[in-house]
Amino acid sequence: MGDDVQSIEDLIMASRGDTVGDDQSAQAKFQAKQKEIKAKETERSTQTKARDMGVPYINLFGFPVSPEALVLIPEERARQLNVVCFFYDGRNVRLGATHPEVPEIKAIAAGLREKQHSLVEIYLISSNSLFYAFRQYRSIPKIRKTSRGVDLTEADLNMFSEKFSSFKDLQAEIDKAKITDIVAMIMAASVKTNSSDIHIEAEEKSIKIRFRIDGVLHDAAEINKELWKKIISRMKSLARVKINVDDKPQDGRMSIDMKDDRIDIRVSFLPTNYGESVVMRLLRSSTAGLAFEQLGIRGHAYEQLKKEVERPNGMIITTGPTGSGKTTTLYAILKKLNNQETKIITIEDPIEYQLEGVNQSQTSEKYTFSQGLRSIVRQDPDVVMVGEIRDLETAEISIQAALTGHLVLSTIHTNDAAGTVPRFISMGAKPFLLAPALNAIIGQRLVRRVCDKCKVEAKIEPERMARATSILESLTADQRKKVDFNNLRFFKGNGCEACQGIGYKGRIGVYEIMVLNEELEKLILSGKASEYDMRNAGVRAGMITMVQDGVIKALEGITTIDEIFRVSEEK
Repeated sequence: MGDDVQSIEDLIMASRGDTVGDDQSAQAKFQAKQKEIKAKETERSTQTKARDMGVPYINLFGFPVSPEALVLIPEERARQLNVVCFFYDGRNVRLGATHPEVPEIKAIAAGLREKQHSLVEIYLISSNSLFYAFRQYRSIPKIRKTSRGVDLTEADLNMFSEKFSSFKDLQAEIDKAKITDIVAMIMAASVKTNSSDIHIEAEEKSIKIRFRIDGVLHDAAEINKELWKKIISRMKSLARVKINVDDKPQDGRMSIDMKDDRIDIRVSFLPTNYGESVVMRLLRSSTAGLAFEQLGIRGHAYEQLKKEVERPNGMIITTGPTGSGKTTTLYAILKKLNNQETKIITIEDPIEYQLEGVNQSQTSEKYTFSQGLRSIVRQDPDVVMVGEIRDLETAEISIQAALTGHLVLSTIHTNDAAGTVPRFISMGAKPFLLAPALNAIIGQRLVRRVCDKCKVEAKIEPERMARATSILESLTADQRKKVDFNNLRFFKGNGCEACQGIGYKGRIGVYEIMVLNEELEKLILSGKASEYDMRNAGVRAGMITMVQDGVIKALEGITTIDEIFRVSEEK
């Protein structure tokens, strides 16, 4: 009865025109009701669609979506693909998407499955559910990201790298790029060209960008000098050095995280006459993954070195100038030796690449090679790697370690394998200890590979052909049998898009492997072993010299005669 009275009063009030506010309220309720009906219809149709597609369905309105689930997909990426992670319990992951059939969403699911080691299921949800889930991102605390490196994604690098296929294209893009994009563009270009170093040099009228590709510098582009202060400030910020200091050298670091790789970048800032010069050294984690079999050591030399590497004690020394690939060779040997039964400890300056399963330490002002090595031998290692033998103390401890049951790997700066023993003796090492400690000495250089995409036969000048023939004729009788002296053919790269018009792509080592034998040990024990004597004794034992190894590789089309003569000490 009370309700009927209220209804009559409402009709009377409405007829008198006194209920404008109530009309608005009624209209709002009506619209809300309509929205609710429409939402239910949307959910029903979505549920039907899910059944037709053969995928599970869920209505997320009111579902307790946790921040732990949401953060598995960044908000920007989620909005881009209309997908959200609405459930994660440590074992199971559930995604909701308005279009679950999209390949990118399936890729996200696969990535989460691999990264989280979880079971991942994709649900069909309505646009209403998606809107509700997106609102939950507000509950996630906004933490300011502190990055040690370049804030670039692999997608950014791909976006920039797709804009150029040559240095000419790079220059055109830099000329029209925003200042904020120039640094990213330079990084993308260096990654695409597989550069080892980026040189940015201030000159009188412009700023020159050069890339070191396969050991050789190439002019890549120029930057307007008016932009340099802003660009170098960006680089200093990324490298975490002082922006307002430009009158003294500074060293910093940054990094780029890739899907299958990580690039650590060491940055050096140096004041010069026309402004600061910047050099960036790019260290790719994947480089350390080079296998022992891929170094380029072949035939009898490979079998000899493999045998020496597998010995439980002794010293294996790599030698050559800076940039000849000594560290890469040592890492390849470590990778071959690395297993659960072998304890490996290194002391390096600096640590260039992280190796899983290897205990790596880095020198400092208070922690020298000799001090570190003394501590390392107390750690019961099977294999020890010393970054470089620079002084007598380090040499003596390394020799003692090799004589007391450890396999010691290290480097020393000499021109070739024959110069290693005289260098040790000049440091003050005792010949009667050095002779039994040494297993093998590796002399090496890096040469550029001919680009396979544009390889053609090269016409060689008569003088160079005569020199190459003479080198091949100096091989042993068995080695000469493998060479067709009546048909010596060499190759070069014409230059194409794949190699940036250079004609070379990638590098390979040329080696000489001196394995200690009785004659070489007697020479060392005499204390008067010269480079000449050591080289001749090595050749008599069947050692192929670096230049011989290089000419053979040029004959096989791996590199060029010009490259071999460029790096060779032999005249």
